[in-house]
Amino acid sequence: MVIIDYGAGNIGSVVNACNRLGLRATVSSDPAVIAKADRIILPGVGAFRDAMRKIDVFKEALVTAAKGGTPLLGICLGMQILFERGYEFGVTDGLGLIPGEVRRIEGVGILPHMGWNRLERGADCGLSDAFAKTTYAYFVHSYMAVCDEANIATYCGYDGVRIPAVAAFGNIYGCQFHQEKSGEAGLGIIKAFAELA
Repeated sequence: MVIIDYGAGNIGSVVNACNRLGLRATVSSDPAVIAKADRIILPGVGAFRDAMRKIDVFKEALVTAAKGGTPLLGICLGMQILFERGYEFGVTDGLGLIPGEVRRIEGVGILPHMGWNRLERGADCGLSDAFAKTTYAYFVHSYMAVCDEANIATYCGYDGVRIPAVAAFGNIYGCQFHQEKSGEAGLGIIKAFAELA
Protein backbone atom coordinates (compact mmCIF):
# COMPACT_ATOMS: atom_id res chain seq x y z
CA MET A 1 0.00 0.00 0.00
CA VAL A 2 1.23 3.50 -0.85
CA ILE A 3 0.34 6.63 1.12
CA ILE A 4 0.70 9.60 -1.21
CA ASP A 5 3.08 12.29 0.05
CA TYR A 6 2.30 15.76 -1.27
CA GLY A 7 2.82 17.73 1.92
CA ALA A 8 -0.65 17.08 3.36
CA GLY A 9 -0.76 17.71 7.09
CA ASN A 10 -2.25 14.39 8.14
CA ILE A 11 0.26 12.02 6.52
CA GLY A 12 1.91 11.23 9.86
CA SER A 13 -1.36 10.29 11.52
CA VAL A 14 -2.35 8.08 8.57
CA VAL A 15 1.03 6.33 8.76
CA ASN A 16 0.56 5.84 12.51
CA ALA A 17 -2.90 4.36 11.91
CA CYS A 18 -1.48 1.88 9.40
CA ASN A 19 1.34 0.96 11.78
CA ARG A 20 -1.14 0.41 14.58
CA LEU A 21 -3.06 -1.99 12.33
CA GLY A 22 0.13 -3.81 11.35
CA LEU A 23 -0.23 -2.73 7.72
CA ARG A 24 2.82 -2.32 5.54
CA ALA A 25 2.67 1.09 3.88
CA THR A 26 5.16 3.11 1.85
CA VAL A 27 5.03 6.91 1.83
CA SER A 28 5.88 8.22 -1.62
CA SER A 29 5.18 10.73 -4.38
CA ASP A 30 7.26 8.81 -6.95
CA PRO A 31 5.12 8.06 -10.05
CA ALA A 32 6.90 4.70 -10.51
CA VAL A 33 6.05 3.64 -6.94
CA ILE A 34 2.44 4.81 -7.32
CA ALA A 35 2.10 2.87 -10.59
CA LYS A 36 3.07 -0.39 -8.84
CA ALA A 37 0.91 0.08 -5.72
CA ASP A 38 -1.70 -2.54 -4.82
CA ARG A 39 -3.61 0.07 -2.75
CA ILE A 40 -3.33 3.86 -2.58
CA ILE A 41 -4.30 6.22 0.24
CA LEU A 42 -4.57 9.91 -0.62
CA PRO A 43 -4.57 11.96 2.61
CA GLY A 44 -5.27 15.65 2.73
CA VAL A 45 -5.54 18.79 4.82
CA GLY A 46 -5.77 22.25 3.25
CA ALA A 47 -7.29 23.80 0.14
CA PHE A 48 -8.42 22.12 -3.09
CA ARG A 49 -6.46 24.40 -5.44
CA ASP A 50 -3.21 24.07 -3.47
CA ALA A 51 -3.52 20.29 -3.37
CA MET A 52 -4.03 20.02 -7.13
CA ARG A 53 -0.95 22.16 -7.75
CA LYS A 54 1.15 19.94 -5.48
CA ILE A 55 0.12 16.64 -7.02
CA ASP A 56 0.74 17.68 -10.63
CA VAL A 57 4.05 15.80 -10.75
CA PHE A 58 2.40 12.43 -10.11
CA LYS A 59 -1.20 13.15 -11.17
CA GLU A 60 -0.99 11.07 -14.36
CA ALA A 61 0.38 8.01 -12.52
CA LEU A 62 -2.30 8.30 -9.84
CA VAL A 63 -5.20 8.64 -12.30
CA THR A 64 -3.87 5.81 -14.49
CA ALA A 65 -3.54 3.47 -11.50
CA ALA A 66 -7.03 4.29 -10.22
CA LYS A 67 -8.66 3.93 -13.64
CA GLY A 68 -6.76 0.65 -14.04
CA GLY A 69 -8.48 -0.80 -10.98
CA THR A 70 -6.10 -0.05 -8.10
CA PRO A 71 -8.21 0.62 -4.97
CA LEU A 72 -7.89 4.26 -3.92
CA LEU A 73 -8.99 5.82 -0.63
CA GLY A 74 -9.10 9.61 -0.31
CA ILE A 75 -9.31 11.16 3.17
CA CYS A 76 -10.82 14.63 3.81
CA LEU A 77 -9.24 16.93 1.18
CA GLY A 78 -7.97 13.71 -0.42
CA MET A 79 -11.63 12.78 -0.96
CA GLN A 80 -12.55 16.19 -2.36
CA ILE A 81 -9.90 16.21 -5.08
CA LEU A 82 -11.20 12.87 -6.38
CA PHE A 83 -14.11 14.81 -7.91
CA GLU A 84 -14.22 16.64 -11.23
CA ARG A 85 -13.84 20.17 -9.83
CA GLY A 86 -13.78 22.26 -6.69
CA TYR A 87 -14.79 25.86 -5.92
CA GLU A 88 -12.40 26.79 -3.11
CA PHE A 89 -10.55 30.01 -4.08
CA GLY A 90 -11.99 29.81 -7.59
CA VAL A 91 -12.81 26.89 -9.88
CA THR A 92 -10.14 24.18 -10.02
CA ASP A 93 -10.20 20.89 -11.90
CA GLY A 94 -9.89 17.81 -9.70
CA LEU A 95 -8.77 14.29 -10.58
CA GLY A 96 -12.11 13.45 -12.21
CA LEU A 97 -12.30 9.98 -10.66
CA ILE A 98 -15.78 10.45 -9.14
CA PRO A 99 -18.49 12.35 -11.04
CA GLY A 100 -19.48 15.53 -9.23
CA GLU A 101 -17.97 18.61 -7.66
CA VAL A 102 -17.05 20.12 -4.30
CA ARG A 103 -18.79 23.27 -3.08
CA ARG A 104 -18.84 25.35 0.10
CA ILE A 105 -21.35 24.13 2.68
CA GLU A 106 -24.28 26.55 2.54
CA GLY A 107 -27.06 27.22 5.03
CA VAL A 108 -25.13 26.50 8.23
CA GLY A 109 -24.32 28.80 11.12
CA ILE A 110 -20.65 27.97 11.69
CA LEU A 111 -17.84 26.80 9.43
CA PRO A 112 -15.74 24.77 9.45
CA HIS A 113 -17.90 21.79 10.28
CA MET A 114 -15.70 20.36 13.02
CA GLY A 115 -16.15 17.55 15.50
CA TRP A 116 -17.87 14.20 15.89
CA ASN A 117 -20.98 13.43 13.85
CA ARG A 118 -23.27 10.45 13.56
CA LEU A 119 -23.17 8.61 10.23
CA GLU A 120 -26.23 7.52 8.25
CA ARG A 121 -26.04 4.65 5.77
CA GLY A 122 -26.45 5.47 2.07
CA ALA A 123 -25.80 3.41 -1.08
CA ASP A 124 -23.95 0.10 -0.86
CA CYS A 125 -20.30 -0.13 -1.88
CA GLY A 126 -17.32 -2.44 -1.37
CA LEU A 127 -16.65 -1.02 2.11
CA SER A 128 -20.26 -0.80 3.30
CA ASP A 129 -19.78 -3.36 6.08
CA ALA A 130 -16.93 -1.30 7.55
CA PHE A 131 -18.94 1.93 7.30
CA ALA A 132 -21.89 0.27 9.01
CA LYS A 133 -19.67 -0.33 12.06
CA THR A 134 -18.70 3.35 12.23
CA THR A 135 -21.46 5.13 14.15
CA TYR A 136 -19.61 8.41 14.74
CA ALA A 137 -16.68 9.97 12.87
CA TYR A 138 -14.51 13.07 13.21
CA PHE A 139 -14.89 15.87 10.62
CA VAL A 140 -13.04 19.12 9.86
CA HIS A 141 -14.14 20.81 6.61
CA SER A 142 -15.99 23.73 5.03
CA TYR A 143 -16.65 22.21 1.59
CA MET A 144 -18.74 19.19 0.64
CA ALA A 145 -19.23 16.83 -2.28
CA VAL A 146 -22.19 17.42 -4.58
CA CYS A 147 -22.83 14.24 -6.55
CA ASP A 148 -25.30 11.52 -7.49
CA GLU A 149 -26.86 9.82 -4.46
CA ALA A 150 -25.94 6.45 -5.98
CA ASN A 151 -22.32 7.34 -5.22
CA ILE A 152 -22.85 8.31 -1.57
CA ALA A 153 -22.24 5.44 0.85
CA THR A 154 -22.83 7.42 4.06
CA TYR A 155 -24.08 10.85 5.12
CA CYS A 156 -23.93 12.96 8.23
CA GLY A 157 -26.14 15.82 9.33
CA TYR A 158 -24.73 19.21 10.28
CA ASP A 159 -26.93 22.15 11.29
CA GLY A 160 -29.79 20.84 9.15
CA VAL A 161 -27.64 20.10 6.07
CA ARG A 162 -27.19 16.52 4.82
CA ILE A 163 -23.51 16.12 4.00
CA PRO A 164 -21.95 13.25 2.02
CA ALA A 165 -19.52 11.56 4.42
CA VAL A 166 -18.36 8.76 2.11
CA ALA A 167 -18.40 8.66 -1.69
CA ALA A 168 -17.73 5.51 -3.69
CA PHE A 169 -17.36 4.92 -7.41
CA GLY A 170 -16.14 1.45 -8.34
CA ASN A 171 -12.68 0.98 -6.81
CA ILE A 172 -12.53 4.66 -5.72
CA TYR A 173 -13.51 5.60 -2.15
CA GLY A 174 -13.51 9.00 -0.48
CA CYS A 175 -14.13 9.72 3.21
CA GLN A 176 -14.82 13.32 4.20
CA PHE A 177 -14.09 12.42 7.81
CA HIS A 178 -10.70 11.42 9.22
CA GLN A 179 -10.55 7.67 9.80
CA GLU A 180 -7.21 8.09 11.51
CA LYS A 181 -8.89 10.32 14.13
CA SER A 182 -12.16 8.40 14.40
CA GLY A 183 -11.19 5.76 16.96
CA GLU A 184 -11.34 2.01 16.51
CA ALA A 185 -14.22 2.21 14.04
CA GLY A 186 -12.23 4.57 11.84
CA LEU A 187 -9.24 2.24 11.94
CA GLY A 188 -11.60 -0.54 10.91
CA ILE A 189 -12.30 1.30 7.65
CA ILE A 190 -8.59 1.50 6.84
CA LYS A 191 -8.24 -2.21 7.68
CA ALA A 192 -11.20 -3.12 5.47
CA PHE A 193 -9.72 -1.06 2.62
CA ALA A 194 -6.39 -2.89 3.01
CA GLU A 195 -8.22 -6.22 2.82
CA LEU A 196 -10.31 -5.46 -0.27
CA ALA A 197 -10.20 -8.33 -2.78
